[in-house]
Parts: sequence; C-alpha cells; structure tokens
Amino acid sequence: MEFLTGFFILSLSFFISRAENGTDDFIKSSCLVTRYPDLCYQTLSAYATSIQDNNPTQLANAALNVTLKSAEATSNMVSKMLKAHNLMPKEAAAIKDCVETMRDSVDEIKQSLLVMSDLEGPDFEMKMSNIQTWVSAALTDEDTCMDGFQGNAMNGKVKLKIRQYVERVSQLTSNALALINKVANN
Repeated sequence: MEFLTGFFILSLSFFISRAENGTDDFIKSSCLVTRYPDLCYQTLSAYATSIQDNNPTQLANAALNVTLKSAEATSNMVSKMLKAHNLMPKEAAAIKDCVETMRDSVDEIKQSLLVMSDLEGPDFEMKMSNIQTWVSAALTDEDTCMDGFQGNAMNGKVKLKIRQYVERVSQLTSNALALINKVANN
C-alpha cells in the first residue's frame, strides 16, 4: 500500500511538473515577440501555474498585472521624491510632471485590466482596440516622464533613480503591449 501511495504521489508530481514545463515553454516562446524577452520571461514565469492551457489572454493579463504593480510602486516612489526639500526648481517641476504622467499611466493600465477581465461577446475587437490604445497611452506617459529628466540641469542621483524606475515600468509596459497585440491579432 505504501508503495502505491508513493508511486501515485511521484506520478502526480511528474505530471504537474510536465504541465508547468509546458506552460514555462509557452511563456518563453510568447516572450520572444516582445522587445525585452528576458525581462518578460523573468517577470512572467512566476505565473506559470495560473496560466491554463497555454492561454495567451491569461499571459497578457499577467503581464498587465506585473506592469501595474511596478507602475504603482514607481508612482509612489516619485511622489515621495517630490516631497524632498532640497530640490532645485527644475527638478521639482520635472518630478511634479512625472507624478502626473505616472498616475495617468497607472489609471490606463487599471482600465485595461478591467476590460481584459471581460473580453467575451461580439465586441471583442473594440475592447482589444481600447486596451491597445490605453496601454500605448501608458507607454507614452512613461516616456513623457523620462523626457523631463533630459539634460544636465538635474541632480544626477534624483535623475538616475527616477529614470531607472520609470525605464523598467516602460519596458514592462512595452512587453505587455506586445502580448496584448498578439491576443488581438489571433
């Protein structure tokens, strides 16, 4: 009896492992359509167990969730930096603009996630078009934030920290958009 129980557990773990490997391969191959495939795989492989039947919509949804978490954390970090007392006027203005554009980015990603949760029905194409528009707008907002830190008139540490965070969000957003485009085109 113990042998059968052990065999059953071993067999079950083998099949679960094989299923996760299949999903893992699906994630890896899906990430090849993105501009940042290594980052894509690194951030989405943790979702392998929640993506059923190699579903590209679930993968795009996971990418949006990862992007939202990063965008919210970045928005909060930039907001806290605005409260620093030792900012030069140009730094304060650039950070204030960045706070606004990052909030817009977060709102657009949230709106996209909301619509992604209800893609059923005859208006699939319209919903996907809206999602593509919102995620593209979020990417533009992130780029606009980084544009405010061009030139040498900024404190190097402030500029570097913000650009580092926003650049990562921008890369995640780009990856999410590529996966969303793949869903829209299928």
